[in-house]
Order: sequence, then structure tokens, then C-alpha cells
Amino acid sequence: MLAAGFAILLLPATMWSFGAAAENDRHAGYYYPPITSREVYKARAVVMPEASSDLRLNFITGLAYQQNQRPYPPSFVMFAKGEQFERLIIVGIGSNGFRGIYQARAVLAQMTSIARTSPIFRENNVQDMFTFLDLARMLGFDELTISDGQNFAHRIALK
Repeated sequence: MLAAGFAILLLPATMWSFGAAAENDRHAGYYYPPITSREVYKARAVVMPEASSDLRLNFITGLAYQQNQRPYPPSFVMFAKGEQFERLIIVGIGSNGFRGIYQARAVLAQMTSIARTSPIFRENNVQDMFTFLDLARMLGFDELTISDGQNFAHRIALK
């Protein structure tokens, strides 16, 4: 499942990097509706020294590849945007996508369960303490936007 996607953290960065103009929130109205709620997550993890745009892009690419290998369509998509791919976006899609903030939070909780099986958490003995949001911060993501793609968009600043 997604668990192997976290192994992508251990692979060398081999993807190319794109430059992009600084953006306020040009993605609202395109990938998701305008932000309807916000929160700040104070991560218990620090950004890894090896965190880079290539590492973030490889992480997302690995997860997308895994989703596309399944015999059924994904219920959400994840992608990174920003000049350094520092913005993580998760959008529910199709009839199996999430229909509200509580289902979106449930997806984040499931991703925490998967992250806790990753080598990076286990080797550092933080699997019972860190969450998926901590993993995102370790990779250098500054924010996460999660949306049903129609009615809500929730922004989490990762500090």
C-alpha cells in the first residue's frame, strides 16, 4: 500500500526540479475552492538536513506511482506545488473521495498509521509520537492543503 511509498525517502533524489514564480494562493479556484478553514500544526519533528525540493518531489511521485498501481481508482490525489515544492496538496476525487473535513482528517490519520511503519520513524524510535504532519515537516513541507475539491479547503501551516 502506501507504506512502501515512505521508502522513497531512502532513495537518492533523481527527479528534476522546476522553478516557479512565488505564489500567494493561485491554486485556490483551480485545484480546490477558496480556503474555508485554517490551523497551525506545531510539528514535533524538525526539518531533515537532507530535505530538498527533489526529496519532496520524489516522495509525492512515489506515492502517486503506488496509487496508480492499484486495481481501483484512487480516492484522493497528492501533489506538491511551490517554487521548492514546499506546498503539499491533497484533493479527494471521484465518488470515493472524502466529502467533508472529518473524512479528510480521517485520511490524514490513516496516513499517520502508514508513516509510523516507515523506516525513518522506526529507526528514530518516534513511531508512537510523530504523525503524518510531522513527516511532512521533516521533508520540508511548509503547508498542507486538504480539500474535497468542491466545497471545502482546509489549510494547515506546518511550523
